[in-house]
Amino acid sequence: MIQRRKVIIGAIGVAAGTVAAGCSSSGQDGGATAWVGAAADSVVPPLRLSVTPANKNTDVSPVKPIVVSAAGGKLQSVVVTDGRTKIDGALQDDGTWRSTKELAYGKKYTVTVTATDSAGAKSTKNTTFTTLKPEKTAKVTFQANAMLALDEGDTYGAGQPVIVAFSRAVNKDAAEKAIEIKTSPAVEGKFYWRDDRTVHWRPAKYWAAGTTVKVNVNMFGVKLGKTTYGARNASTHFKIGRQLIAISDNKTHLTKVYINGKLVRTMKSSLGKGGGTTGANGERINYWTAGGPHVVLGRKRKHTMSSASYGVTDPKNPNYYVSENIEFCTRITYSGEYLHAAPWNGSLGRANLSHGCINLSTADAKWVYNTFLVGDIVDVRNTPRELPIWNGLGDWTVSFDKYGR
Repeated sequence: MIQRRKVIIGAIGVAAGTVAAGCSSSGQDGGATAWVGAAADSVVPPLRLSVTPANKNTDVSPVKPIVVSAAGGKLQSVVVTDGRTKIDGALQDDGTWRSTKELAYGKKYTVTVTATDSAGAKSTKNTTFTTLKPEKTAKVTFQANAMLALDEGDTYGAGQPVIVAFSRAVNKDAAEKAIEIKTSPAVEGKFYWRDDRTVHWRPAKYWAAGTTVKVNVNMFGVKLGKTTYGARNASTHFKIGRQLIAISDNKTHLTKVYINGKLVRTMKSSLGKGGGTTGANGERINYWTAGGPHVVLGRKRKHTMSSASYGVTDPKNPNYYVSENIEFCTRITYSGEYLHAAPWNGSLGRANLSHGCINLSTADAKWVYNTFLVGDIVDVRNTPRELPIWNGLGDWTVSFDKYGR
């Protein structure tokens, strides 16, 4: 009796705990014990499905992945759609599912999850969420300078800075964090903001010949201002050719060109005559060639030059001129300084007679036109006027320790 009573109590306890019914055993101790064990093994753990972002969430970042998991079971399928487009994803080694495609701004997404528990029973869960919709977005373009776009994969000179131009004003700290610059060989660099939309980046020294430069702006989903987010990520790359540095000396009236450190050409020159005049709006016009490292901005086979371009518009002014079809023009400032052919100048190599340009013989100007790249350096020395950082790419006129913010 005592033994049988123990078996009955044990069976009732298990049945109550499992809320399960079953046939009785033969009443022997061994049979009762085996029945209790079988009931315990038949317990199915609950299936718990988890979806991130949570159901009905709003203002969700479009760059954060959707993560789906099934505790106590196994995922069978996950379908995410914005109504038209299906979002790609994949199962991970830990059994979770993660989206592998970025979402879009201002979209409502539906997540449908199907999973099975450990006994094979299927369950389905549907959730929705909405991504944030920015009031404003900023796009990016890459520039060689303010007059030329940077051509992806092209070759530039040793003075070419990285220039990222945003389509609207941005927070400078946030923008800099979004910009990734990788160079080979690796170099240290700094940012300089020309204004609240345009940022330059340069290394401490001129680029070494053969350097490769890769730029990524990872700004999609990034807050770049009070109500502004990055429209999309952008990237580019370019390379540095041979290192060409031209040194034009105001005192010696010579321009010497070095390629990879070797002198390859010496050219008789005539630089700015000095002095100045007053422009149409009362501005002071200076006729010294600006001193310091200039960066080549572009080239024109023929170009008409006029004093009106910098404010001298009165034909009675002795400094007024219009010169048509000047040949082999290589530009080095936004204000209009060029290296160009000046066959009329009989003082090349002897005196400075120009209005600020670097006058050369036709043969030398043609060689410069055919040889120089956008981004090459023209360093003007021994002149009393300094090149402002904003007039062209004056980035190299500032020492590296003072460059940037």
